[in-house]
Amino acid sequence: MKIVVIGGSGLIGSKLVDRLRQRGNEVVAASPNTGVNTLTGEGLAEALAGAEVVVDVANSPSFEDQAVMDFFQTAGRNLLAAEKAAGVKHHVALSVVGAQRVVESGYLRAKAAQETLIKTSGVPYSILQSTQFFEFIERIATGGLDGDVYRLSPALIQPIVSDEVVEALADVTLGAPLNATVEVGGPEAIPLDELARELLSARQDPRRVVPDAHARYFGAELNDQSLVPGPNARLGSLTFADWLRQSIPAD
Repeated sequence: MKIVVIGGSGLIGSKLVDRLRQRGNEVVAASPNTGVNTLTGEGLAEALAGAEVVVDVANSPSFEDQAVMDFFQTAGRNLLAAEKAAGVKHHVALSVVGAQRVVESGYLRAKAAQETLIKTSGVPYSILQSTQFFEFIERIATGGLDGDVYRLSPALIQPIVSDEVVEALADVTLGAPLNATVEVGGPEAIPLDELARELLSARQDPRRVVPDAHARYFGAELNDQSLVPGPNARLGSLTFADWLRQSIPAD
């Protein structure tokens, strides 16, 4: 089976390409680096020729509100139109848990708009919404640095290691179209400020983490329901604490 992975050179995309090839599939890693550009349409027809499944894990190069909306709307329309022309039988997209709830965030509004395009396109689809990745918690913590302290929301999040997202995404990709949205998340819900405290302690960063209910997360204030998946979500098994121990060598 020929599968095209849009965004196939990124963190998730490159791992997904490897995983799908290990399962015996013909996989094309499509990105601007390989001459496939969903914003301009360049190379799309050639890449999609003969493809049965397309997986979209591409991300916007800018998280500014209008730029990210323009990216997901333009790229989404171009990709879905090319899929219709090529007779693609299954469109798979990676989205974000909470995209439909956290409307203050320009990034999540753009992901919600992307989901709407997919659902109304007429192409059979599956959407996998994931919680935040362990690998990005440090970047989020750093974004909360205010002078000598980190100010972060105490709202619950349920992060997951990227490898387990890839495994879930591979299973969805190789299955029949769901024409629905499913969720994947980590094994435990933990306040964001506590996650940052664990990580910074492991990094031997002495600066304090201050819980701040008004601290913004991609432009939005959070509550305990914002970024936590529902009861039917697929859950990973690796905890954040265990991932930290594996990722940060002890002195």
